[in-house]
Amino acid sequence: MQTDPTEMRLRSLMLASLDGDAAAYRSLLAELGRHLRPYFTRRLTPAFAAHAEDLVQETLLAIHARRLTYDRNRPFTAWLHAVAHHKFVDHVRRQSIRLTVPLEDDAPIIAHDDSADALARRDLNVVLETVPARTSDLIYRTKVDGASVAEAAAAHGMTETAAKVSIHRGLKALAMRFAGGPK
Repeated sequence: MQTDPTEMRLRSLMLASLDGDAAAYRSLLAELGRHLRPYFTRRLTPAFAAHAEDLVQETLLAIHARRLTYDRNRPFTAWLHAVAHHKFVDHVRRQSIRLTVPLEDDAPIIAHDDSADALARRDLNVVLETVPARTSDLIYRTKVDGASVAEAAAAHGMTETAAKVSIHRGLKALAMRFAGGPK
């Protein structure tokens, strides 16, 4: 079986660099850069062709960081292409997230629809009318307005425990009524 000359050259440079040969490592990185540029350029759309050099640098950094994971008994170019492929996939995933408008800039673009809020408030009021007025107000203050049970109880001159019991019973009655339970 004949071995590819590029594989032999790159593999020997990689093995020498793993053994501490700094000159071989510099040569390896330079040659990998020349090998990876066309690899990425062929895979990128013309709109993203300028990203080829970034992908080359990211791949070279990944090879540097993970060079000790290379299995000396395996072909080097297969390992190299796996690393390059992963960097390319990462790039594609990053690019699939399209530009967005910052939230603070969305006011001129998107009008706020208050109709859903108004309908929800009306529906909530209709539902709360089915329980006693004090219980309804306690539920509204604690579950909608965010008041504490102590604050809601104080507004009605009740103890906190009595307010908790009233809220619990009111919610239970609402759940039974609107969940199809006994009326």
